[in-house]
Amino acid sequence: MSELVLMDNLWVIISAILVLFMQGGFILLEVGSTRMKNAGHVAGKTIFTIGISSLVFWAVGWAFAYGEGNAFIGLTDFFFGDYSVSEEGLVSSVDFLFQMMFAAIAVTIATGGLAERAKLSTYVVFITLFSVFVYPIVAHWIWGGGWLSHIGKQDFAGSSVVHLTGAMAALAATILLKPRLGKFNKDGSANDLAGHNQVFTAFGVLILWVGWFGFNAGSTLGVADGFFGYVALNTQLAAAAGTVAAMFVTWAVTGKSDVPTMLNGALAGLVAITASCAFVAPWAAALIGVVAGGIIFFSMKLFEKAKIDDPIFALSVHGVAGVWGTLSTGFFATPELAELNGKGSAGLFYGGGFTQLGIQLLGIVAVATFAFIVSYVLLLLTKSLVGGLRVSEEEEIIGLDLSEHGSYGYPESMPNQKTSA
Repeated sequence: MSELVLMDNLWVIISAILVLFMQGGFILLEVGSTRMKNAGHVAGKTIFTIGISSLVFWAVGWAFAYGEGNAFIGLTDFFFGDYSVSEEGLVSSVDFLFQMMFAAIAVTIATGGLAERAKLSTYVVFITLFSVFVYPIVAHWIWGGGWLSHIGKQDFAGSSVVHLTGAMAALAATILLKPRLGKFNKDGSANDLAGHNQVFTAFGVLILWVGWFGFNAGSTLGVADGFFGYVALNTQLAAAAGTVAAMFVTWAVTGKSDVPTMLNGALAGLVAITASCAFVAPWAAALIGVVAGGIIFFSMKLFEKAKIDDPIFALSVHGVAGVWGTLSTGFFATPELAELNGKGSAGLFYGGGFTQLGIQLLGIVAVATFAFIVSYVLLLLTKSLVGGLRVSEEEEIIGLDLSEHGSYGYPESMPNQKTSA
């Protein structure tokens, strides 16, 4: 194996580790965005999500996503154990590990819709079912040689495959679970159930931002041609633009620069550029980030007005921004980069007409519809298996730390807790 091929494999392994470390960002983001009485539960839930999703992906997820099969699903390579080397020199087990981390991220996004009110048993069953029947099938359609891949859908690192899929599952969960106690008043007005630690949330966003270079630039699966640097540049520009746009929008509308909205603007820029980072010019990457960060404030308000309780704003950050990011290549993909990546054609603003835009829109509708309907059905199945999705009112008031795990994440800060000196 040549030195360059070894570097390619090393880069993919490092990228897999970066994507895994993004889970640390999700822990801090979700813990900081929810209330203190649920902090330990949220943190622990994220860790066992990685465990369950990894085992399921090893057993069946990879096979359904990347095995040989048909346009809908893969049907080979269950209980993955291959260590062969591809024609490009990538060791199959290295590729497998990288893709496993993506599957875990999709599940973590999906479980955001369950925050602060779902039973622990609900998480366990739904994570397992989602990891078998939702994410791998969408991944096969776009990345595993399925029908959307055949028609040229562009999604370099997962605005649709990972983020939109996870967000639609989160939407199904929020609808079935209904809002948290005290979120909405009888007149329909909303109360602010503010997260308990904006510093945690900000640090979580920073960790996610760093990890995203593994997510996007790692998806080049190599370093030999240097293209990973271009992808990283586009990623940084979109995230920066999303942050600034969200800050100024909320400042202009409310007179205050709301910190959670600004942080979500950064994430929206990252989600949006995930599909297009390998297909667009840097100026377009910045514009994609501006639009993503600009719409996040209005999206968050719109979901709240619709009485959808989304504690970590997964629907806006991963859903709305995922839709925009997927559409963006239909506008801004350059003919040179479309050819370089061997996928689809130029966007509308580069003389490609509406062809690529139409393919992107079709992909959005297909992925969103499939992920929502199947997740909804799987949650209904979960409900029947565990005797209801949601904890009791008393347990929700106490907090999931105590009711589900027997101890608080912050025992010295919570009332009526005996602690040793």
